Amino acid sequence: MNREAGGQARGQVHAGSDPGRRWHNAAMAQIVSIQSAVSYGFVGNSAATFALRRMGIDCWPVPTVALSNHNGYPTVHGIQLSPRQVEDIVAGLDERGVLGSVDALLTGYLPDEAMGRAVLRIAQLVRRRNPAARICCDPVMGERSGGLYCQANLPAFFAGHLVPSCWLATPNLFELETLTGCSTSHLDEVVAAARQLLDRGPEVVLVTSVEAAEVTSTGVAMIAVTPAGAWYVQTPRQPGSFSGCGDLTAAVFLARLLERDTVAEALAFTAGAVHAVLSGTAGRGGGELALVAHQDELVRPPQTFRATRIA
Repeated sequence: MNREAGGQARGQVHAGSDPGRRWHNAAMAQIVSIQSAVSYGFVGNSAATFALRRMGIDCWPVPTVALSNHNGYPTVHGIQLSPRQVEDIVAGLDERGVLGSVDALLTGYLPDEAMGRAVLRIAQLVRRRNPAARICCDPVMGERSGGLYCQANLPAFFAGHLVPSCWLATPNLFELETLTGCSTSHLDEVVAAARQLLDRGPEVVLVTSVEAAEVTSTGVAMIAVTPAGAWYVQTPRQPGSFSGCGDLTAAVFLARLLERDTVAEALAFTAGAVHAVLSGTAGRGGGELALVAHQDELVRPPQTFRATRIA
């Protein structure tokens, strides 16, 4: 991995660090992304890989499931890979020398705890090959409108094992509440719950799909929290529901952190990029994310949303 004199790695942040500090980016960032994959539509790696590569990030996708489409449709076909198969794919990447130059490991949908334990082993392998590599965990478990859609034992596994091992966690509000046992109705309660996650190990927590008394009925919000502070951004709510929005958000936010943004800058950029895609999708009548049609907005969001410090 390329480093500055003194050994600071790309994307590194420490508790108590200056949130205005820019991180080093000596070469194109590289990410291994372990998530679901669909042939039709944009969720999991099908969203993250496209977005990351369009943003100039080398992304090596590893599927946990390979499906025709996401489960929101009346029918779905495909296969669930075994933990051994996933580890075997990563072993192939290791044989190509990829893991020694990887800046981050991004994890998303995991079908069961056995896959989660495989991901932990992969994270340990990545860190052996490159101790400066960062782990980003998107703890995909469910949402407020539908509750849990993962296996019943996964929340405890995420809370006790995978989240404490990561550098960046990107739960939605329902997942944050599930991981911490907290009930949140105000922004300060969201920040307090995120700080509970920080105490377990992560250095950055991004909370997506924030609903709170301070968020307007026509808006949707995100909050990013580090030991140094908390930042809030709100964008206009688009009509309809969007599968893959959280997967896209986690990928864009991680990419911007690896590409020198401060936490506040990454939050603002992510808000603008994701809003542009959702607005474009809604304008086309909804359905799958219009990533291809609005790919340029992932690089140059047409609208800027300010991230405001709230703690």
